[in-house]
Amino acid sequence: MKNILIITTVSGFLNKFEKDNVRILIDMGYTVHYAANMKEQIYLYDESEITSMGVKLHHIDIAKSPYMLRDNIKAYHQIVDLVRQYNIQVIHCHTPVGGLLGRLAGRHFRKENLRVIYTAHGFHFYKGAPLINNTIYYAIEKLMAPYTDIMILINREDYENACKFHLKKGGRVYQIPGVGLDRQKFSPLSYEEIQENRKQLGIKEDDFFIVSVGELNENKNQEIVLKALAFMRDSGKDISHIKYGVCGDGFYHDKLVQWIKDYRLEDTVTMYGYCKEVWKILGSAQVSVFPSKREGLGMAALESLSMGIPVIAADNRGTREYMEHGKNGCVCRYNDAEAFARSIDKMMNMDPERFEKMKLYSRKSTEPFEKSKTNQQMRKIYGTLDERTNTQKITVENKNYNSI
Repeated sequence: MKNILIITTVSGFLNKFEKDNVRILIDMGYTVHYAANMKEQIYLYDESEITSMGVKLHHIDIAKSPYMLRDNIKAYHQIVDLVRQYNIQVIHCHTPVGGLLGRLAGRHFRKENLRVIYTAHGFHFYKGAPLINNTIYYAIEKLMAPYTDIMILINREDYENACKFHLKKGGRVYQIPGVGLDRQKFSPLSYEEIQENRKQLGIKEDDFFIVSVGELNENKNQEIVLKALAFMRDSGKDISHIKYGVCGDGFYHDKLVQWIKDYRLEDTVTMYGYCKEVWKILGSAQVSVFPSKREGLGMAALESLSMGIPVIAADNRGTREYMEHGKNGCVCRYNDAEAFARSIDKMMNMDPERFEKMKLYSRKSTEPFEKSKTNQQMRKIYGTLDERTNTQKITVENKNYNSI
């Protein structure tokens, strides 16, 4: 029997991003074990959804912060015990700390030839990152590379950096188009659906509705949108018909509530919390705003575009994979509130015919990221686990992502 252990930090990660991979692995004859901190649920989910697929769940005391050494050392030993107890042949690890502990376990069992896959959903070192990131996180990835059989990246910048690492003998580096976009689920809503959703949300017909989707934290940078709206108002713009909906929850919840008061935007901003049916809100907006400072790719922005909703995005290595300024939205520096303000004003006052063209192109621009393309590549990647070849670095050389 083939056993694979998927490792992440927070438990909802598998339900949100890895269900297709689980189906592929089960179809290939694997028993899938999933280890995460089951007490940390950034992404809400029903545990039965995972267990009904045949996944074996295991709590480990892994922490998101690499500096919580006591918890992460304990989690490392728990992972080692799981590998022994369940005769794990393959580890597929995700997130920075999950990737570190999974590969340390690979080092521990290197003589038993435990195979290790690491998917980096966005290296914490990148162009423009703080010096500490580009020093410490780079050093960690370089040190862990020799214990990695397969490294999977989701954007060009990370792929190019990964190609500089020396993986385990026979190791391979791949670039894939993200975790896979469900373009059927995230498709444009009908006029009737939009009107009904807006009515339920209290959005008037003449309101210009903008939405952000993402965890409430420092990186997601929702405050810059508040600054932009306040700048518009203080510059004499009428923002009485602008409504900004924030979908998500997280550590910055209370800060965001206070900022809304500080910027005097109580009548403009609504916080919707974590939304299981976020597409109903997203698809009923005129525009979405995606101001993240750092992204590996940025599924929330892709989901918006897939619904025909143009995006005002911060420029980062993730959004560069799909954003085309003036064609499917606008691109701004993450810290430039005036640029976000100009972009909101531009979209709000755009010629209706041009705006419709932008909506159509937004949908079209997501075709390369459709989940069938990702699933096809992941099946091929998993199929290489038993191969013993010389190190290869493999990527997709064009945006069609048709082949490996």
